[in-house]
Amino acid sequence: MGNRKVALIGGGGVRTLLVIYGVNESREHLGVEEMVLYDLDAGRAQLMCALGRALIEREGGSLKLRVATEIEDAIAGASFVLTAIRVGGIQARAIDERISIENGYSGQETTGPGGVAMGLRTAAAAIEYARLIERLSPDAWMINFTNPAGLITQAVSHNSDVRVIGICDTPAELFHRIALALGAAPAEVHCDYIGLNHLGWVRRVQLRGEDVTGNILDSDEMLRALYQAPLFDFALLRTLKLIPTEYLYFYYSRRRALANQRTAGTTRGEEIGILNEELFAQLGAQVAAGRTQDALATYVRYLNQRSGSYMQLEANAGTALDKSHSLTEDPFRVATGYHRIALDVMNALSGDEPRRVVINVRNHGAISEVEYEDVVEAPCAISRQGVVPEHCGSLPEEVRGLVLAVKAYERAAIEAAVTGSMQLARKAMLLYPAIGEWEPSAELLRQFTAESPAFPMLG
Repeated sequence: MGNRKVALIGGGGVRTLLVIYGVNESREHLGVEEMVLYDLDAGRAQLMCALGRALIEREGGSLKLRVATEIEDAIAGASFVLTAIRVGGIQARAIDERISIENGYSGQETTGPGGVAMGLRTAAAAIEYARLIERLSPDAWMINFTNPAGLITQAVSHNSDVRVIGICDTPAELFHRIALALGAAPAEVHCDYIGLNHLGWVRRVQLRGEDVTGNILDSDEMLRALYQAPLFDFALLRTLKLIPTEYLYFYYSRRRALANQRTAGTTRGEEIGILNEELFAQLGAQVAAGRTQDALATYVRYLNQRSGSYMQLEANAGTALDKSHSLTEDPFRVATGYHRIALDVMNALSGDEPRRVVINVRNHGAISEVEYEDVVEAPCAISRQGVVPEHCGSLPEEVRGLVLAVKAYERAAIEAAVTGSMQLARKAMLLYPAIGEWEPSAELLRQFTAESPAFPMLG
């Protein structure tokens, strides 16, 4: 199984080093000899490559790492192609979120008007990459990091024949926090999960075979431990009798999220833009001076500051620039996270023993009410033989309408992105519960078109 190649499209992104670390760590099981980075910003890809080589040397690895200047070179011969693109860069996210807030909606890159804008801007590019993979490496797995992950995975799945899996670390992070709250090892805890990407719930928790869902919902202490920031009223969770992933905050507490963003006077995208500009300036100077280990330390501090401030702005009007929220962990060796979910999937696809991982994949009957070929986020048994979604059954009544409405929105948004239709884009916004009105869609789309980099011209 040797001589495998892993390609990362979007290899100039800030989380690239985490993925390099993970691939190097699992290189023997994966049979990987080489990892290739590709990014439209070649300078950033080269910087990540230099730091990646220093990281591999520090860890005593043998993974070969290089930058491809042509996308075809990156993809050809790859067994896994990871896609982590951001069309328009972080500037586009910041503008999307600012436009959303100014029009009375919470600003977030995957939900609300910002999520619509990101989906419309990104779907066509993701499909183009998928068709290149289909042509140059037809047996490869495309592992999609790109947000909004469920929508983009469905766009690729419905418009190419590539083997695609969408990944997100949100469910795994919630499972991990549930295990910590119970004082148990992750292997002792089984979470019954159902939903879509950034729209999922844990229905039941079993600890060593015993249903402990009620114990968790009855305990303020345990509920408080499930989220990094105070997102949900505990009475809400007890009323639903469900444990939602953190992104449900933007549906269940839209006014609160918007009020906190307005109080803070900034958006997460604007904050990340500032942090990233500082990071790349420091990394560039340190690498140019031959101080790669110092650069790796700078990178760790950046990740801990960014991760520690996650959801603080929306929940508390706190900001990422306040370093008091910074973590002190080693981001390369954490139990969950961006790189861990990717490695879980690749390791599972490279092994004979099925592993249970929550991913975004074609429904194929997993959730009764969702169309057969639509993409859902569900636990799957993954192995060398392929991907088999768990039978999740029916959606809980409390969330059924929301899930089906969001799925209808995603289908309309994909069709709008593929056809370039303004009317379909407005239809998508109308169907989307986070917007749900006709009149605002025209002005929102006008502003996105005028101000957001790389936003498609709709007709």
